[in-house]
Amino acid sequence: MTTNTSHSCSEFDPTMLSVSDASAHIMDTIRPVECVEQIALHDALDRILAEDLASPRAVPGYDNSAMDGYALRSADLPTTSDSKPLHLIGTALAGKPYGGAVGSGECVRIMTGAVIPNGSDTVVMQEHARVEAGMVFVGDRHRRGDHVRRRGDDLTLGQTVLSAGRRLTPADLGLIASLGVTEVKVRRCLRVAFFSTGDELCPLGDPLAVGQIYDSNRYTLFGLLNRLGVEILDLGIIRDRREDLRTAFTTAASAADVVITSGGVSVGEADLVMETLKSVGQVAFWKIAMKPGKPFAFGQIGSALFFGLPGNPVSVMATFQIFVQPALRRLAGEQPKPSFRLHARCLEALKKHPGRIDFQRGVMETGPGGELTVRSTGEQGSHILSSMSHANCFIVLPLESGNVAPDTWVEVEPFVTLL
Repeated sequence: MTTNTSHSCSEFDPTMLSVSDASAHIMDTIRPVECVEQIALHDALDRILAEDLASPRAVPGYDNSAMDGYALRSADLPTTSDSKPLHLIGTALAGKPYGGAVGSGECVRIMTGAVIPNGSDTVVMQEHARVEAGMVFVGDRHRRGDHVRRRGDDLTLGQTVLSAGRRLTPADLGLIASLGVTEVKVRRCLRVAFFSTGDELCPLGDPLAVGQIYDSNRYTLFGLLNRLGVEILDLGIIRDRREDLRTAFTTAASAADVVITSGGVSVGEADLVMETLKSVGQVAFWKIAMKPGKPFAFGQIGSALFFGLPGNPVSVMATFQIFVQPALRRLAGEQPKPSFRLHARCLEALKKHPGRIDFQRGVMETGPGGELTVRSTGEQGSHILSSMSHANCFIVLPLESGNVAPDTWVEVEPFVTLL
């Protein structure tokens, strides 16, 4: 399928800022929040670690068995193909060590995780041993140290386990718990205020009047922000009246670290967001060489950062992924991460004009031969929200690129990065 993205021959506009320059400017502006909280480990999922976490102990804290089998001295391993008999003198269980020592010609039945008995240094898997009348017969296929987890194999005492700026994952919580640590120091949560603008917007539950549309952007933004773990202040729909916008801006900026709007940042007569913003704050830039998402504004209202997203729903998600999400992560104190992009073979022809980076919606799959492929979701209008629901990635076409022929390898950015 060929998708139509523009009716103009060129989309070059010398007043537009490049995506890379806009991203760099935003990131250079941000200073992470400094307030630190000490919270219970149980509450720390997705919080940002405020300081390096050093291990207070070695993990594991003792040599232990990696298998169910028999603990013995490596000096007793046979050197010929003949099996060697060993006296079975006891059992070691996880949490219940064998109290004695293993001597020459002896072995201990041992379970996974149990402490390696004194005198032994090797475990023979139970599948590789034969038991007859209290004797254990082992062959010559074993080496010293087999199936023994050494003390400190995972972590050594004092080792940096997790670095400051890490967003804590479920695996991290388990790792921290394995150290016996019950509380961690994290950065405080960001506070983000947002609202939609426009007289055409109708709240859910109200009947639509002629010319109105339901406000979908607030629900999209609520989901995106909620997954980032920020504190959310939803100011609803603000009508196209200067005093209402001014009040919304000042209220939001006084309560939050970040203010996000959708709609009202283009150049129409009723687009008052930029005009009002300039009267209560500062505008750094407001046009980006990308599609969708050209009318994207960045600035500041007092100490709060401002992101003015376009009104079209696909543009909201595209600009959030490219600009807002990385900015919020940095502001929260998270370690910076490069964009996660892959290369895939495009199965269809795509239309594009040079002049802007194009983020077309695509469906990425693994082909029969194991290669990554991508196809378009169809029409690429920035108002077609259903295309975002059907897609699982952006097809990222460079600013200078023109039309894309079938079977061309293209860059894709999976929506997994959109949380």
